[in-house]
Amino acid sequence: MFGDIARFLLNTVFTLFGAALLLRAWMQVVRMPPYNPVSNAVMQATNFIVLPLRKILPGGKIDWASILAAYIAALVYVTLMVYLAGVDPTVMLPMLLLVAVLTVVKWALNLIIWMTILMALLSWLNPQSPAMPLLFQITAPFLDPLRRILPRLGGIDLSPILLFVIVQVLLMVVTRVAVSMTLFGI
Repeated sequence: MFGDIARFLLNTVFTLFGAALLLRAWMQVVRMPPYNPVSNAVMQATNFIVLPLRKILPGGKIDWASILAAYIAALVYVTLMVYLAGVDPTVMLPMLLLVAVLTVVKWALNLIIWMTILMALLSWLNPQSPAMPLLFQITAPFLDPLRRILPRLGGIDLSPILLFVIVQVLLMVVTRVAVSMTLFGI
């Protein structure tokens, strides 16, 4: 039971932190204004690891420091999960490096799902919410290509549903590959 609780807590903490690091990188790509509550919260939660890495990897259009920080967090997470499974992490080190990459991909896919769900819910419940422009800006690069393909049915936008299905399929593939490499889920 302790192992299950520890794995759940590790998964929750590292997934939220990894998602915040990836969101920070994505906000830079979509040029989100830095002076809003969401940006400020993400920056404050991740500055302690990203700012030192910026000295090594200077920023540009892509925030490599945030992506590297997400990879480091994933590597720590995967190592801890392997250790909790009763396996010596040093024996699996090359495999852990690859599984950490898959973990970052999984976190990114989960982030896309949650941002899309949040945007869809707010568009129905409170379309005038101050968070809507931010969510629209974050999700637009994923939804706009689908909007060009899918017809609007009576004003209903089906692109979030299609994006959700696509990302869920990708999550299944990534999870299956990671499980086959480590014999447990990430």
